[in-house]
Amino acid sequence: MANFTKKAIKETFISMLEERPLSNITVKDIVEKCGINRNSFYYHYQDIPALIEEIVKEEAEQILEKYPSVSTIVECFDALIEFASHRKRAIMHIYRSVNREVFERNLMAVTEFFVSNYVNTALTNEDIGEADKKTVIDYYKCVCFGLVLNWLNTGMTDEYAHEIRRIFLLKKDWAKEFAALLQGQV
Repeated sequence: MANFTKKAIKETFISMLEERPLSNITVKDIVEKCGINRNSFYYHYQDIPALIEEIVKEEAEQILEKYPSVSTIVECFDALIEFASHRKRAIMHIYRSVNREVFERNLMAVTEFFVSNYVNTALTNEDIGEADKKTVIDYYKCVCFGLVLNWLNTGMTDEYAHEIRRIFLLKKDWAKEFAALLQGQV
């Protein structure tokens, strides 16, 4: 019964987030729509930010399971866009709220996973030290994270995502170019 109630709370909250901004959703709204009492909500969640944290974390875990490995920066970017746009309106309502940090923290964790996966795959046969590999990962992580945030800030337009994807397609061997630079070959 507890899992059913918890699932109902999450689904109700997500459906409400698809309809209206986070600032217009209260615990009272959630429990009334679920048909439960406030104590049931507070049994599972301390507050709405705790509910958001769990939902975003679960979404992050699902995208990581879906893409256990990526071999190109394009796949990395596509997975990040999929993560950020799975529930587009709900994500935008969280992103434009005081709880933005919850989403950003999980986006950074997902970004780091995919970028590390990509860089380690791309540089498998390169003679590059761990410190230099970490530099490449940090660079890509910040680039991808920043581009996804900019995409969110521009309203998650398909045109912007397509433009960035094209850049990644054109520069698909950046990791190897970085390795060559770090090795003094360029």
